[in-house]
Amino acid sequence: MSRPTLGIIGGGQLGSLLSDAAKKIHVKTVILSDDINAPAKNFTDKFIYGSYGDQNVISEFINLVDLVTYEFENIPYDILKKIDEQKTVLPKPEVNKLIQNRLTEKDFLNKNDIRTTRYVSIKDIEDIKINEKLIPGLLKTCTLGYDGKGQYKLNNLNDLNNNIDFTKEYILEKLINLKKEISVIVTRFGHQKYELYEPIENFHEDQILKYSKIPADISDAINKKSKEWATIIAEELEYIGTLCVEFFIDKNDNLYVNEVAPRVHNSGHLTINSHNISQFENHIRAVCGLEKIETKKIYNAKMINLIGEDISNYKGKNFKDNEFFFDYLKAEIKNKRKMGHLTIIEK
Repeated sequence: MSRPTLGIIGGGQLGSLLSDAAKKIHVKTVILSDDINAPAKNFTDKFIYGSYGDQNVISEFINLVDLVTYEFENIPYDILKKIDEQKTVLPKPEVNKLIQNRLTEKDFLNKNDIRTTRYVSIKDIEDIKINEKLIPGLLKTCTLGYDGKGQYKLNNLNDLNNNIDFTKEYILEKLINLKKEISVIVTRFGHQKYELYEPIENFHEDQILKYSKIPADISDAINKKSKEWATIIAEELEYIGTLCVEFFIDKNDNLYVNEVAPRVHNSGHLTINSHNISQFENHIRAVCGLEKIETKKIYNAKMINLIGEDISNYKGKNFKDNEFFFDYLKAEIKNKRKMGHLTIIEK
């Protein structure tokens, strides 16, 4: 049986790693990106450059593929919906619409009895003053923003400043007494059909993921509950593909969902080397309707993000046989930009 050609919207490192995984199972990919220098052009079978809002570009893209997925969630719903009318988009555009807004995402989680930090919708400074009980807290834009962008930490009302643009919608989330952060990656193939990765422990610097490790140093109860919640989320969304649920654990070992990423995830890069089937391959298999293979961990592992100039220390280096270096081949080194990663497995 011939395999479908998969369209991927977005040309960053996740698009690169998806394309690389697709090649291994003989699935051709076409990347659509609005960045002429998108690194995924180095990994895909065909690359299309143009605006996501340009109908001619979209038509060219649609005509070359059998179905479509995406590597980042901040794509306007109307664009995904229009594509979906001609070629199947997975995960469904409605899922992306729900999750790309932090307020509707948290409402969805709470409706399904999944704990989040306390939160409230914010439209102006007065709303913050009325909800002072949620301070110390994080003020976040409801849409867009990642790796700490669009976020303001408020220790008290004196931290409010004129740099906050209240033409945007915000959510105020109460800070917890944070002990650690974990993530659970799950690939849903259909009703009650999953491949589930064990929790991954994550460490951040300047609100950017610095490194991840598996297994996570957590209790059996947290391990079980985090996997339960991840599967409930995937099932309730009727999700197809790989998603990541990011969790907070507080000092009292209470578990909270921080956010859901409707895509493959940075913390799951280590699955390329730690498991027989990576999060990327499982995503390709799920959205393309290919065989679900039992996913097993082969090695414990640690993944280090190479950010900015970090990459320069690794290019041309000789690596041990348990070290795996990935260069995203980005055109320009920038401060706080993810340039590559290194995975170290425990043999």
